[in-house]
Amino acid sequence: MITAETLARHELVGLEVAVVAASNPDLIGVDGAVVMETTRTLGIEREGRVLQVPKAEATFEWTLPSGEQVRVDGERLVGRPARRTETRGDSTWR
Repeated sequence: MITAETLARHELVGLEVAVVAASNPDLIGVDGAVVMETTRTLGIEREGRVLQVPKAEATFEWTLPSGEQVRVDGERLVGRPARRTETRGDSTWR
């Protein structure tokens, strides 16, 4: 089960997300489903297009399957997806 504490250790593809802050103001407000993840970016599908959003330059608000919304600094998500999901340890989500 995905919770606020375990979000970074789960697969992000398929989750709903919104960009709530970013160094590029054009990215603020981008929302949709994550359809692709790389080491440094998230591919968010919006209106039939996939927008690449740099993880390190944005703050994301995730909607978990339970309906809970979790805000995460993208810097915490930077890394290879396979390696990031293997990481264990405590989380300090706000």
